[in-house]
Amino acid sequence: MNNNYERPAAAYARVKAFLQEGLASGRWPAGTQMPSEAELVAQFGVSRMTVNRAMRELQSEGFLERVQGVGTFAAQPYRASSTLTIRDVHTEIAERGRRHEARVQFAREEALPARLAPKLGLPAGSPAFHSMIVHHEDGVPLLCEDRWVNPAVAPDYLGVDFARTTPTEYLLAVAPLWEARYSIEASRPTAAEARLLGIEAGEPCLVILRRTESKGAPVTFVRMVHPGARYTLEGSFSAMAGERRGRGDRRVDR
Repeated sequence: MNNNYERPAAAYARVKAFLQEGLASGRWPAGTQMPSEAELVAQFGVSRMTVNRAMRELQSEGFLERVQGVGTFAAQPYRASSTLTIRDVHTEIAERGRRHEARVQFAREEALPARLAPKLGLPAGSPAFHSMIVHHEDGVPLLCEDRWVNPAVAPDYLGVDFARTTPTEYLLAVAPLWEARYSIEASRPTAAEARLLGIEAGEPCLVILRRTESKGAPVTFVRMVHPGARYTLEGSFSAMAGERRGRGDRRVDR
């Protein structure tokens, strides 16, 4: 195994964090031209696609303004938007210096249940991709991910090695312009989810339901179940940028 291998999400996160830190500290005041993509590629030793993804997200969040043929500039603070960001589980775990492991329970084509048909914008009974993956942090189950995917948007989904690439990483690559709707609640797991997470059936969990679209087409609907004793959702607000952000973290360290 190549120990120098770095997932695309980890590389992109380093670039984005560097830019965010510089903007927050005032290194690049509003209106200042930002480093070019070529400069960031050379500095971090990553692909231009990785740099572009980081800058594109910061632009969509209101921190950057990109002018075609001119360059990228730090945005005026009032332009920054309030967002809730649920981050990719591998990136979260890697940034804590811990080991992520994805155990795929199944990934297959199934007939779309009627109750989920509106979520993917497909007729009930249509072929759809369905996967169940349990994500572990240092060997401890942290997330049970039950995901349905629109085959028209991600036709190669079932061929992806999810032990090396998370569904979020892959789907972001094939459908980069996402719109997402979330529902977050405290709930009990199903019997199957409790078994996969190694918890009691009555143990409270943080359950996130997420539906995403790309260019108006539904991409995925996913149910993410975190044991309440191992996970919490935290938020922060930066008055300088007008940013409101959510992220997930482990609650107990061993």
